[in-house]
Amino acid sequence: MSIYSQISSNRLKTFLIFGLFIFVISGFFYIVGQYYSSPTEYLILGFNFSLFSTAGSYFYSDKIVLFTTGAKSANKKQFFDFYTVTENLAIASGIPMPKLYVINDPSPNAFATGRDPKHAVVCVTTGLLEILDRTELEGVIAHELSHVKNYDILISSVVAVLVGTLAIASDWIMRSMWWGGRRNNDEDRGKNPLMIVLFFVALIIGPLVATLIQLAISRKREYLADADGSLITRYPEGLARALEKISTSPPMRNVSSSTAHLFISNPFKTKSKSSWLVNEERIKILRAM
Repeated sequence: MSIYSQISSNRLKTFLIFGLFIFVISGFFYIVGQYYSSPTEYLILGFNFSLFSTAGSYFYSDKIVLFTTGAKSANKKQFFDFYTVTENLAIASGIPMPKLYVINDPSPNAFATGRDPKHAVVCVTTGLLEILDRTELEGVIAHELSHVKNYDILISSVVAVLVGTLAIASDWIMRSMWWGGRRNNDEDRGKNPLMIVLFFVALIIGPLVATLIQLAISRKREYLADADGSLITRYPEGLARALEKISTSPPMRNVSSSTAHLFISNPFKTKSKSSWLVNEERIKILRAM
């Protein structure tokens, strides 16, 4: 797959996810409206809510992601290596210098976010800057800049925000149904089949969100970014060594499932053996280059 086909595919997937999100949220609100005998009003509410969320995820996904991860702006004086490495590699990649942020966390990790190269952000943890030497840091930053160049950041950031929004909507609906039902009549609530259906629909939202992430965020993107990043640095061993250090570190302290897919390595490391095996495979491929 060429870089141009990758960019085109990512943009198409983004709009497909927008459409799916609007359909799911609007339909969900319509069902709730049926329960309250106001389907049209709830449908309009759901449609407007979904439109607002999709617009917000496109234009403000980077700010939302940075806020939820607790990232802070990185200045050149304090994070000199991080700044200069990114500046040099951005020039080599032919893209604008992204904004730089740092998360105060001892676990080494990194991600890129934003909607395009002109509005890109590269974020790393303090742990990453502490344990990696300059060549290893170059490997990680080149990997993230490849995500920027290939527009992977667009679909990843959009999904992160929409997943969080979907979870909030699901939680609101469950609370509304529970307390609304209690205010009416416990006996009627138990006999209402629609209440039971809506309850189970809310319960399956979690797995639906996970499936949405899996369908939208392919692991193939990571392998492609590894390869593209190695082309930029001309030194795949740097990224291989960085992944080894990242794989053996503890999980991050504050991270949510909605943003976990953004990181170069699964931030819930010790909870997933599969993520360790994925990193092993990536290291093997890098060293075979």
